Amino acid sequence: MKRENKEIVKEILEWIYCIIIAIVLALIVRYYIGTPTVVQMASMKPTFEQGDRLILNRLAVTLKKDFKRGEVITFEAPSSEYKSLAQADQNNPVAKYEYQPKNILKKFTYYVLDIGKKSYIKRVIGLPGEHVQIENGNVYIDGALLNEEYLQDGLKTDSKVFTDITVPEGYLFVMGDNRTGSMDSREFGCIPISKVESKVCLRFWPFNRFGTDW
Repeated sequence: MKRENKEIVKEILEWIYCIIIAIVLALIVRYYIGTPTVVQMASMKPTFEQGDRLILNRLAVTLKKDFKRGEVITFEAPSSEYKSLAQADQNNPVAKYEYQPKNILKKFTYYVLDIGKKSYIKRVIGLPGEHVQIENGNVYIDGALLNEEYLQDGLKTDSKVFTDITVPEGYLFVMGDNRTGSMDSREFGCIPISKVESKVCLRFWPFNRFGTDW
């Protein structure tokens, strides 16, 4: 009986080891390589609808690839937005991130497991060092009109808090394609590149909109 008990314990331990290894590998893939997600908000309509299922490419962030205008990214949501011009510093148009996990466990659950963390999905509009202007419903980059074919016909970009700024180094100016229903850099400022989580690389559901064209 003792030998049988030892064999049972050994088998249980082997299963536990396998489960732990599988969980660790899954977390590594999810955090450093890629993960699926579901669109929760309407800020990217009509490009992405609520309920669309996407594959996020985290490898681009892991390898510190440069971002390009027009790419759709996800990032940690800022702590708050600026309500008015009076609240905002136009010379330092950056998003506020006030929550900082204090210990390793909290950092792990927040950044790796995404517990308690909110993320946004937006499109990259302004790159570091560029002058972004929103005027008469249009977007201008360094004085040149930005052609935004991904927007609905006739949709104008309304001015909010940050509408005439230079993007600081290490930051991105982002906006949702649903300009009248998106909280974005116009309200909370430019986001730090260090807060970017992934690039959207594939929509796999619904099947009739499968692909990478956006």
